[in-house]
Amino acid sequence: MSTPQPSMPQAQAAVPNRQAAGGPPYTGYTSPIPVVRTHLGHAIASEWTKIRSVRSTIWTLGVFVVLNVGIGLAVAALLAANASQDSLRDENPLSFGFFGLLLGNMCVITLGVLTTASEYGTGMIRTTMVACPSRGRVLAAKSVVFFAVAFVTTLVSVVVVALIDVALLDARTPTGQEWLKGTFGISLYIALLGLLSLVIGSIIRHSAGAITIMIGVVLAPLVIALFMFSQSLEGVRQALFEYSIPNQLSVFYSNSLTETGPSGWDPLWIIVGVTAAAYAGAFALLEKRDV
Repeated sequence: MSTPQPSMPQAQAAVPNRQAAGGPPYTGYTSPIPVVRTHLGHAIASEWTKIRSVRSTIWTLGVFVVLNVGIGLAVAALLAANASQDSLRDENPLSFGFFGLLLGNMCVITLGVLTTASEYGTGMIRTTMVACPSRGRVLAAKSVVFFAVAFVTTLVSVVVVALIDVALLDARTPTGQEWLKGTFGISLYIALLGLLSLVIGSIIRHSAGAITIMIGVVLAPLVIALFMFSQSLEGVRQALFEYSIPNQLSVFYSNSLTETGPSGWDPLWIIVGVTAAAYAGAFALLEKRDV
């Protein structure tokens, strides 16, 4: 026969009676593990660990540096061996780094997409969101880490190409403004283009789809414009040429494909505006979607 158990009210009444009997007061459980309030710095440290430990980062940035430096130096060496001194006298030697960046930016775009979309593909985004439930903080941390990596890598490679091109080519000496735009400015633009790819990866949540979209954004306007022969579409054709990514890249070297359209620092403000609009959409979708 079982022993009757005390009722719940009696058990609850026994708790305050401990003090009446002179016993120690009841205290809650205290964890021996220190509890730290998390912030953006912790999320950035986590994302830095991710981006430097996956092989895709090494491969994409390695190919980017090889394309940028290799093609830039190959073009300079070819011109130094075959072009006459008079033909290069008025040329900006920094502008020959454009050809390497034109192909290399595809690597930055790919890495930007993989930084976000790959976690959705593998399901690891669930672990990330459990560790950091603030979805906006996760996207912000990914953006900070990726932008820093992309900007530094681009800046170092374009500076190397610029210095060697100036030494190899018997051309005029670039001005301070040309140096600033051809190194710092173009690095900002490439990093922001990669950041736009990161946001598109967050919105699409599919690596192949987001990369395809970004390659289309880079190449499609120029390709479409090349096949627009109708006179009635001349205005559209001109706009596609002027605002295509390749033309905006060339503006940083004062070597635009068209006589009108963006000039000076305009391409930088354009990419800032487009990226900001994409971020607004990405943050809104993050709060509405399931992980």
